[in-house]
This record gives sequence, structure tokens and C-alpha cells, in this order.
Amino acid sequence: MNPTVIKAAAIILLCLSLLVYLNFPSSSRNLAFSSTPSTSSSSLPEEHSLAWPPPPAVLVERTGIIDDTGAMAEDFEAGEIDQTIVDDFANNGSKVEETRSVRAEIERFEVCDDSMRDYVPCLDNAEEIKKWNRSERGEKYERHCPDKGKGLDCLVPWPVGYKIPIPWPKSRDEVWFSNVPHPCLVEDKGGQNWISTDKDKFIFPGGGTQFIHGADKYLNQISKMVPDIKFGDRTRVALDVGCGVASFGAYMFERNVITLSIAPKDVHENQIQFALERGVPAMLAVFATHRLLYPSQAFDLIHCSQCRVNWTRDDGILLLEVDRLLRAGGCFVWAVQPVYKHEERLQEQWKENTRTSYSNNFICWDLFCEEMEDLTARMCWKLLKKEGYIAIWQKPLNNSCYLNRRRGTQPPLCDHRDDPDDVWYVSLKACIARLPEHGFGSNTSAWPARLHNPPERLQTINMEGSISRKDMFRAESKYWNDIIDSYVRVYHWGDLQLRNVMDMRAGFGGFAAALYDLHIDCWVMNVVPVSGFNTLPVLYDRGLIGVMHDWCEPFDTYPRTYDLLHAVGLFSVERKRCNITTIMLEMDRILRPGGQVYIRDSVALMDELQAFANAMGWVPALHDTSEGPHASLKILMCEKRL
Repeated sequence: MNPTVIKAAAIILLCLSLLVYLNFPSSSRNLAFSSTPSTSSSSLPEEHSLAWPPPPAVLVERTGIIDDTGAMAEDFEAGEIDQTIVDDFANNGSKVEETRSVRAEIERFEVCDDSMRDYVPCLDNAEEIKKWNRSERGEKYERHCPDKGKGLDCLVPWPVGYKIPIPWPKSRDEVWFSNVPHPCLVEDKGGQNWISTDKDKFIFPGGGTQFIHGADKYLNQISKMVPDIKFGDRTRVALDVGCGVASFGAYMFERNVITLSIAPKDVHENQIQFALERGVPAMLAVFATHRLLYPSQAFDLIHCSQCRVNWTRDDGILLLEVDRLLRAGGCFVWAVQPVYKHEERLQEQWKENTRTSYSNNFICWDLFCEEMEDLTARMCWKLLKKEGYIAIWQKPLNNSCYLNRRRGTQPPLCDHRDDPDDVWYVSLKACIARLPEHGFGSNTSAWPARLHNPPERLQTINMEGSISRKDMFRAESKYWNDIIDSYVRVYHWGDLQLRNVMDMRAGFGGFAAALYDLHIDCWVMNVVPVSGFNTLPVLYDRGLIGVMHDWCEPFDTYPRTYDLLHAVGLFSVERKRCNITTIMLEMDRILRPGGQVYIRDSVALMDELQAFANAMGWVPALHDTSEGPHASLKILMCEKRL
């Protein structure tokens, strides 16, 4: 054939091919001509960013129980669970819009003035607190957060000479003086065996106002008074009100009981700071005018030893809050006077302190003063035992006693519409929280079985789902066990000496349960954000502790509280409501020097979060999840170096 004809034919075919190519969509061209996906980058033009289609949905074979109405029961057992559902619940809770990752430029944050080294934003708001100075109900010790635009904008400094905290369990008995340089408690409480100094350390002999001769002997006394309390079996979660330096909670660990110690930021303002430095679960909180941020039926036992609370004021509204928090069948332990009553000097000191504490609301010396005896009887509490100056009451298991009281008996039962688990900025109510008719909350398993048995209160969570709550509970537990097992093997979590840990978006508590299962000797503060499902009742039914919180506001703890902050899907959800700067600066405030941060979130946020980490002086490192480099999630690991 003539070469000229061949050339002409080739040119015509080439032109036709180009014409067809140019009329194809750009995404089709990329898929046709590219063998490997390209990653999104702010430096690449738009046509190089590929949007891969999602994987096909896994077909889930489900079986269940059909009730009389033809509806499937909520507690059915599912077959193979779609892992994407579990991933969505654990990581985001809602679908996150994927946006192009943008490299953020953030200037380095300045260090705050040294006077702010113990700054707690919502409890140190002097301008707001002074409005409540004349109040007798304790409002000045409640949350008063800074107005918008007046929040923390710098890095809270740590004390001069700060050292890596002494590891648990040694920290139960001694901490570095330089980490909490506040000797006032030694002067005020040294005679009660709370705390002393020895060279460069604070020493904790294990005593308290009630148990000068040691918390261990005191706990033995309580066990003998009511053997059915069964520490570490029936009693797993406790609350210590007005806890001092938390020796009660520190010694409860030996009995397999996790105790949340609470106290206000008052004249003994550093007591919670000492508790946390010792490695004991603690929070700043007060019985005043609002519900505490814990669910109904949270605690198997509540303890008050000379805790500076007038339980009978305002028709017993504070004791009614104890009743809301106490599990059905749980015990309230009240110790009014010290057991060392024959030591006259300390007895007189105690009397003087009590007169000062209660001012005009003076409490009588007799444990069974008429007001307390009458109030507990009307609340249907049963006095189990009194011995010396200790009394132990038990809350009823159901509503029958309440309903059989004389008509008009006060306090009344709360309205049916009242939600006893609604706690965020909710005022106290002068009524008795109703117990669920089906016994939810009172029928938990003994420890440690309750950690993994799906609690009945799963059914009360207001959430939608295509699989049963019990299956979701089990799947979340397996999900976190697999992940934490890999963290222990790959990132050597067993060598990090973790003690105080926070899960900033806890779900059902699978992360905390996995740490327990893998023998990481720590405790976890499980935070349930107000923006999501209220899973707090489930957490407490499992034998864990937790709290409701809004991450648009600061958290009620001292600076340098936690060794590890764990945030999964938090920023994808909260960026719609909160300023990321607010959350990151708060994380820095509550993180110990030398502490770790693990953020598992959308790849689209990672550049911005890394920029914040660098601006705060953290050392960040970005890692792939087990799904590989092209997954929608990444892990940002940060260290706040000392």
C-alpha cells in the first residue's frame, strides 16, 4: 500500500481517538488511564484527586424473635455484623463530609502567666463567682465558664521543678512535692493523718478525718458492719463525697472497687489535685443547686465522712440527689464524727471545724438527729447498721415503698416525664427519682462479669440502629480489644506507665474495657459528650466510671491530670459546634507533661490538627489505621514532652 495513504489513515485514527477521549468525563479518564490511586493534596490540581467508590455493603444474615405484634424484639441475636456499622459508631457516630485537607498555618501559642498554673476555667471565673459570695447554697463552687471570646488562649504552665509523676502503685503513698507545691494541707490536716512531708515528697499515711488510723481498717469495719456490701463483687463503683486526699478511694482499689472522689474547689482547694497526682480517680464537683454530671443509679455505694454537706437543708434536696445517683439496693455510708473521739484535742478541733463549715445550718452531734432520721425514713431508706458514729442505709430495690406511703408524704416521687439521666446544667429537684418498673439498673451482674455482660439499660438509650443494641455492644468491645491489643504490641503501651486515662468520646466503654482486659494498670474517665447518645448508664452498669460533658466548654479538673487522652471521631463531630482551638488548648491544659494523645479521626482534619499540635509544642506523628494508607481515617499520635 502507498506509504502516503498509510500515514493519512493513521493521522485520521489519531484525531478520532483524541476526539473521543476529550468527550469522556474526567473521572472516567483517570480510572481508565491510572493503575494506582493518587492521594489528595492541596498542591495537586483538581483532576488528580480521585473519589474512589465505597466498597459494596456486606450482606448481613440476621435472625431474631418475632413478638405477638409481628415486630422483631430488640434483644435479638444477629449473625455476621457489618463492620462498617461498628466503625461508624466507634469513630464518628454520623457520616462525615469528606473535604479537601488544607495545610493550616497556626502561630505558636504563648505560655500563660505563672499565676495560672492551677487554673480551672469554669471554677476560677472570679468575675462571675463574686456574684455568689453571699449565697449559702454553694453556687460559687459550681460551673461558671468564661464568656465567648474570654476563654483560654495560652498554654497553662507547669510548676518549676516538675517531674514525671511517680508510677502507681507507689504513688498511692508518695508524690513529688514539686508537682503539687501546696503545703497548706499539711498544716491543716497533718494531725488527722492525711498528709505529711519528707524531703522532696508528700507522704500519704492513709488516714482521714474519720479514719485517722488508716483507710484499710476503716473499710474492714464497714465490711463487718454490712457483710453483704461485698467489695469487689456486689459493690464495684463507689462515690466518695468530700474526699480529702482520696485515701478512701486509693485503698478501695485493693478490693477491686473503683471510687470516684469528688470535692469542691474550696478552702481545701488542692485536695483533688493531690488525689489525681496519686493516681486516684477524682473530679471537682459539688452538691449545690445542679445535678451532678453522672447518671441515675450510677454508684453501688456512696460514702460521706465528715464531708461538709448539710444533707437536710431545703427539705433534703441534696440527699435526694444522692438517692438519684445511688443504685437500687445500694448503700449510703455516713460518718459524722471521727472514730478517734477519745482524743480530746482532735475532738475539739473537729467540733470547731464543723461549726465553721455549717455556720447557721449547724448539724447536731448525735448521728441520729431527728432531721436525718425522719428524712431517710420518708425516702424509704432502710437503716442496716449503726456503729459508733457510722451509719449505713440501703436504698429500696423498687417503687413499692414509695407508692405505699401516706398520701401527701414528702418528698414526692418525680413526675413520670422527668428523665433522671438528664444532667447537663439541670437544676436539682426536690423529688424522688422513680426506679424503672422492669428493674433496669438494679439487676447488674457481679464484678467482673458485669464488664462484658450487656446491661439491660442498653434498651433505654435513645438511638437508632440496624442491629440490636446488645450486638452493637459486643461488636464495639471486640473492635476495641483488637485495636488496643495492636497498640500494646506495636506501640508498647504496656511500657508507658499509664495511670490516669481519659476517653473523650467513650461510647459503650469498649476502650476502657479493653485496657482492663489487657492488664493495663490504669483507670479511665469515660466522657460522654452532650452532642451524642447518652450511654452513661451503660458505662456504670459495666462497672466503669464516666461523666457527661460538652467539649465546647472546659472540663472540671486541674491542669496536668491525665497521662493519656484518647479521642476517636471527636473532632469530626464537634467541629460542627465548637472551636477546635478551644478543644485542643483544653487538652493541653489537662494533659501531663510527658503525656500522650491519640486522635483517631477523618484524614481531612489531620493537617489542621497537626498544625495545632505543633503550635502547642507537642511532637506529632501521623499513622495509618489497620485499613491501610488509603482509608478515610488516620491516627495522630502526639507527645507533650517535658
